[in-house]
Amino acid sequence: MTQNKILLIGCDGQVGWELRRTLAPLGELASASLCGRWGLKLDLADPASVEAAIRQVKPRIIVNAAAYTAVDKAESDAETAQRVNGDALGQIGALARELGASVVHYSTDYVFNGASDVPYREEDPTAPLGVYGRTKLEGERQLLASGAAAVILRTAWVYGARGQNFLLTMKRLCNERPEVRVVNDQVGAPTWSRMLAEATALMLAQTRADGFQFGERAGLYHLTNGGQTSWHGFASAIRELLGASCTIHPIPTSDYPTPARRPAYSVLDNRKIEQAFGIRLPDWRTALDLCTEGMIV
Repeated sequence: MTQNKILLIGCDGQVGWELRRTLAPLGELASASLCGRWGLKLDLADPASVEAAIRQVKPRIIVNAAAYTAVDKAESDAETAQRVNGDALGQIGALARELGASVVHYSTDYVFNGASDVPYREEDPTAPLGVYGRTKLEGERQLLASGAAAVILRTAWVYGARGQNFLLTMKRLCNERPEVRVVNDQVGAPTWSRMLAEATALMLAQTRADGFQFGERAGLYHLTNGGQTSWHGFASAIRELLGASCTIHPIPTSDYPTPARRPAYSVLDNRKIEQAFGIRLPDWRTALDLCTEGMIV
C-alpha cells in the first residue's frame, strides 16, 4: 500500500471537481468516475467495478463524492438509488477495512423530516421523507456497520460555480425571464462546494502524518456554511450579487409540487466538527459573495 495514496470517487461532480484540487497536495491522487475521464472507471451501481478500482489503487483513504442525487427521479428508481447511495457504501466500507484504509463520505440533510425548528444535531432522530433520504441514511448505516474507519459529513443545499445547482439555475433564469417564482417556506444553509472540499482537505491534513487514520475522531458530523435562509432568500441574494434585474416572487411549497417531498427545515448544527477538527465554515452570505465574485449574469 502506497503511503498517502488517495482514491477520489465521483471526481466529475461539483464537490468532486473541487476535491481534485484541494486533495492534490496531500498525497498521490487517483480519481475515479463512471466516465473514467480522469483515470479509473468506477460506477457505484456496479459492484465489480467498485471492487476492481479499490483493489487496483490500494488507497490509504477513499473519499466518496459520488451519489444518486436525482431526488425526484429516485422515487421511481429506488433500486438504483439504493445500490448507489446505500449498498455501495457497505461494499466500500468492507474493502476499506480489509485494506486498512479510511473513508470520507458525504451525506445529506434529507435524512431528517424537516419538522424541527432548531438546528439538527448528529444524534437527533432521523426520519427521511423520500427514497433519496432513505437510501442516503442506509449508506450511512452500512458504512458505519462495516467497521471501516470513516468520517461521514452530512451537508445541505450545495451549490458552486460549475455543475447543476441552484446558483447556476438562478443565473440562467434571470437571463431568460423577467420574473421568477421561488419557494419561501423551506429553510436551510446554502453551502459552497469549494468550502466542503477545503474543509475535507483540512481534516485530512490533520491526520496525514498518521496515514489518514481518524482514531477517536471517526464518526458522523454535520458540515454546512453558517446561518440560514429560505430558497427565496437565497435567490434574492444571488440576484443582488450578480446585479440581475429579474423580479423574484415568493411562493409556498404547495405551489411547486414535486414527486419527492423536501424537508421544510434543513439547518444543521455544526458544533461537533468544530470541536473535533477545529473547522467552522463562514456564514452562507460570505461564501456566496466569494463564489460569485467576478461572475456576471
